Amino acid sequence: MTNLDQIHGIDVSHYQGDVDWAKVKAAGIVFAYAKATEGNTYLDPKFAANWQAMQGAGMLRGAYHFYETYDDPVAQANNFIHTVGTLGAEDLPPVVDIETFKGDYGSNSVAANLQIWLDTVEKALGRRPMIYTSPSFWDQTVNADFSGYPLWIADYGVTEPKIPTGWNAWNCWQYSPAGSVDGVTGTVDLNVFAGPGLTRLIVRALFG
Repeated sequence: MTNLDQIHGIDVSHYQGDVDWAKVKAAGIVFAYAKATEGNTYLDPKFAANWQAMQGAGMLRGAYHFYETYDDPVAQANNFIHTVGTLGAEDLPPVVDIETFKGDYGSNSVAANLQIWLDTVEKALGRRPMIYTSPSFWDQTVNADFSGYPLWIADYGVTEPKIPTGWNAWNCWQYSPAGSVDGVTGTVDLNVFAGPGLTRLIVRALFG
């Protein structure tokens, strides 16, 4: 894959502290995702500042929710929807980050509850969410076909990420959890959009 096929980005939460988004943009980072919410009630304390500053710096911006398998999927979706508010034509698709299992909510399977979250968010925000996960977690815990949703895969130390059950390709790849980017104190996750997934997601983000 050549550099012309790639658009690089980062994802952040309150762990990165105060981010200088102008420096991040100047460093060649094109897009960024910021953590908005987690579970039923948690709000990331840096989300509002990051959300505004990413836009001010002229970056493609997105918001993600950290999904808790033991919490009500509707309450989680509403937490995210209320926090993000609305998405503009230039905002990236919303993301659900599902990577840990701490017990299953109610009698539904993890996959069934995840579908409830996805449906609720898509109906409210008018955008089909993207799913962030790792190959091992997905195959061991969810193991279902969600190929109708874009895939953001986390897989480190490899030349190409492993594709989990239900997908044939990835849309976004988190290839390092310990990157260094000007404007961010300490380490930060590094990501890339690439190939056909890049075209679909970036064009949709820019032009609706």
